[in-house]
Amino acid sequence: MVEKTITLENISLIDFLGLENQNIKQLAAAFPSSKIISRGNEIKIQGQTPEITKIHEILSSLIEHYHQYGKITDKSVHKFLAADNDFEDDVVITSPDVIVYGSKGGVIKAKTPSQHRLVEAVAKNDLVFALGPAGTGKTFISVAMAVRALKNKEVKKIIISRPVVEAGESLGFLPGDMKDKVDPYLRPIYDALEEMIPVEKLKYYYENKIIEIAPLAYMRGRTLNNAFVLLDEAQNTTPMQIKMFMTRMGPTSKVMINGDRTQIDLPRNQRSGLIEAMTVLKDIKGIGFVEMQAEDVVRHRLVKSIVEAYTKFDDKRQKEREEREKVDSDAQDAPRRRQNFRRYDD
Repeated sequence: MVEKTITLENISLIDFLGLENQNIKQLAAAFPSSKIISRGNEIKIQGQTPEITKIHEILSSLIEHYHQYGKITDKSVHKFLAADNDFEDDVVITSPDVIVYGSKGGVIKAKTPSQHRLVEAVAKNDLVFALGPAGTGKTFISVAMAVRALKNKEVKKIIISRPVVEAGESLGFLPGDMKDKVDPYLRPIYDALEEMIPVEKLKYYYENKIIEIAPLAYMRGRTLNNAFVLLDEAQNTTPMQIKMFMTRMGPTSKVMINGDRTQIDLPRNQRSGLIEAMTVLKDIKGIGFVEMQAEDVVRHRLVKSIVEAYTKFDDKRQKEREEREKVDSDAQDAPRRRQNFRRYDD
C-alpha cells in the first residue's frame, strides 16, 4: 500500500471539494480499490501505485481547472474521469496502412504515393520537411501522424504552430482579442483535429495543454521536449524564424515542417525561411525531405487542374523573366563591347 498527500493551496475548500465533499466522493467511487481521504486542505490517497498515479493526475487537472474557472462541479469531475477512461480505451495503432482512426470511427490513411513517403519519412527521421501545393494532404497527414504518436504514447503532447502573415487584411483591423485574430489562420489545424479526436476529449486536451496550437512567435525561448511539433505554412517564415523554430527541438521530440513554395505571402524583398532551410540542410543525415506534386491532390478534381495550370503559368512567367533579364544584360554590355572593338581597330 502506497500513500500520497496533495495539499490544496490558495483554494476555497467548499468550491473545490463540493458540498459535503461530494466531488471527492465521486472521485473515490471511480477507484474503489483505493482510499481518498480529505482532511482540511489535504487530500490523502492510499492504494497501489498505478491507480494512485491516475488519481493524482486527475486531481492535478482538477486543481488546474479550479484556478482557471474558480469552482469544481460534479460535471467537472465526471468530465475528467471520462477523459481518463478514454486514455485507457485508446487502441495502440500498429497497422502499417492505418495512421489513426477518426472521431467517427473512419480509417485515416495515406492515399497517394507521396503521402506514403511522408508517413515513412516521419517514422525514420526526427525532422521532416514536406513541400507541396494546396490539396496534397500535407497538413492533414501531419496532424494524423501527431495524433497517432500521442495515442501510442510515443509523445506526451502535440504542439502545432503557424506563422501569422497578413495576406491582404491587417490583423490590427480585425475584431476581437489576439486569439480571435489568429484563430482563422489556425482553422485548418482545428478542422483536422476534430476529424480525429472526439469533441469532449479534444476539449480536455486543449484545457490541459496536451495539444497546443499557437502562432509561431509564441515558440521563442521554449524547449519542445517529448512532443510532436508541427510547423505549418512554413513558406511564410523568415530565415530567422525557421531557425528559431528548429532550434527549439528537445532530445525526444519529433518535428515536421510543411510548406508550399507557390504560396509565399511575405513581402517581395523578404526571403522565405523554408526555401533557404531546404538548401542549407539538404545534406544533413537524419532529416527527411518529401516533395508532393499536383498528382497528389486529393481535393475536388478541379483543384489538381488549377494547380497544374498555375504551375505552367508560373514556369512560363519565370522563363520570360529570365529572357528579359538576359536581353537587359546584353543591352548593358553592348556599349562596352563596342568600345572594346574600337580599341582593337585602333
